[in-house]
Amino acid sequence: MSVIDHVRDMAAAGLHSNVRLLSSLLLTMSNNNPELFSPSQKYQLLVYHADSLFHDKEYRNAVMKYKMAECYTMLKLDKDAIAILDGIPSRQRTPKINMMLANLYKKAGQERPSVTSYKEVLRQCPLALDAILGLLSLSVKGAEVASMTMNVIQTVPNLDWLSVWIKAYAFVHTGDNSRAINTICSLEKKSLLRDNVDLLGSLADLYFRAGDSKNSVLKFEQAQMLDPYLIKGMDVYGYLLAREGRLEDVENLGCRLFNISDQHAEPWVVSGCHSFYSKRYSRALYLGAKAIQLNSNSVQALLLKGAALRNMGRVQEAIIHFREAIRLAPCRLDCYEGLIECYLASNSTREAMVMANNVYKTLGANAQTLTLLATVCLEDPVTQEKAKTLLDKALAQRPDYVKAVVKKAELLSREQKYEDGIALLRNALANQSDCVLHRILGDFLVAVNEYQEAMDQYSIALSLDPNDQKSLEGMQKMEKEESPTDATQEEDVDDMEGSGEEGDLEGSDSEAAQWADQEQWFGMQ
Repeated sequence: MSVIDHVRDMAAAGLHSNVRLLSSLLLTMSNNNPELFSPSQKYQLLVYHADSLFHDKEYRNAVMKYKMAECYTMLKLDKDAIAILDGIPSRQRTPKINMMLANLYKKAGQERPSVTSYKEVLRQCPLALDAILGLLSLSVKGAEVASMTMNVIQTVPNLDWLSVWIKAYAFVHTGDNSRAINTICSLEKKSLLRDNVDLLGSLADLYFRAGDSKNSVLKFEQAQMLDPYLIKGMDVYGYLLAREGRLEDVENLGCRLFNISDQHAEPWVVSGCHSFYSKRYSRALYLGAKAIQLNSNSVQALLLKGAALRNMGRVQEAIIHFREAIRLAPCRLDCYEGLIECYLASNSTREAMVMANNVYKTLGANAQTLTLLATVCLEDPVTQEKAKTLLDKALAQRPDYVKAVVKKAELLSREQKYEDGIALLRNALANQSDCVLHRILGDFLVAVNEYQEAMDQYSIALSLDPNDQKSLEGMQKMEKEESPTDATQEEDVDDMEGSGEEGDLEGSDSEAAQWADQEQWFGMQ
């Protein structure tokens, strides 16, 4: 039985998400080695892949109970859908029914029956990769999952990559981002799976989780170039662009995604990120809610809505959304960061400390968890020294980790150790350019009376993010402090020369101030 036969059987069984994932990997292998499959086999793969994409958002003909369950699912009546499918005797359940049951159980938080259903899918279709991911996401050990595919790996040619693939995603779902990145990179670079869009998307997401925004954006862009119709992961990509102040790029991305499909959560989240970073929180809230309507499991949509609610002062509602995001993605640090920010905003420092300690113990002592715990410690004067120790440990691991640098700079500012802060920031900026770091360096330079270089740093910050209000305020404050001297000098020149040209210069200063006001206004829209 060839691998094409396995794809055919899964397609016949209605396992469309599994067909899409496996056929994508096999087609990449075929592109890298044209002799791997015959023309007719590649044609079959293309047909199965296209058919799986078509069914991704279509209703399928199936047995009556399956159709009823699917209707209940579309109506958000998951309990009724589970009840309908549970009524089908185990021996009569097809892989498609078991896959749907597994996903519904997982969504409802019923892990044990979900695991049982995924395993039943794999028993019948051992190359059902989406079922494998489902098991790994439910904390089933990678070795156990791999053992369920061992027979097919040994008997079907060209599947030597599968055990490494399972190992990689086992690391993903245990939160071991570093080893997950290394393992996927080994697959992506050294095998026939080079330039596979799914692997690149996974790498981009892992770099994002590890706090490496630069590499995350690069991998998303690489995946986009290979597949202009890519939707999966574009919500995270849009968020990263918005956070960097690239709002025009975010707007263009949103328009492109809406042209592909408005039935996915991603385009709504991307547009919501544009609104959020344009300080239009009510619109961001609406767009986040719309995304959740389309996909209640969209973590990025929950984070967007939670952040909008928090910034609108509706902290308790925001907490509900961040908690749901944590339930869906327990290994994503940004979910915990959002919840902790809510606790701190409502002066619940104790709850924030408990949560930060739990994250530190659960996800391990890395630069991100150390910084998160330090952030909470900074809120209490009693734990300032502990915060300093934690930040030093974080920076020892990753000297360029922006959040750790920002918090250490905040601590040094409190202690008025501006020269130490300047050295820290210059070191962090040696191999990267970040708006926030340039702005904080500008603040420190002002504190030591280095006004010209401070102005340069504010200018760099604004070139990276024209909407950065704090950089604009720093620059305007310096201009106002300098203006009395400038005015006195201009009056002296008027007295000496009596010419009318200086009036034009005064006018240009007025226009500059007016333009600065306009920039501030645009930055707040």
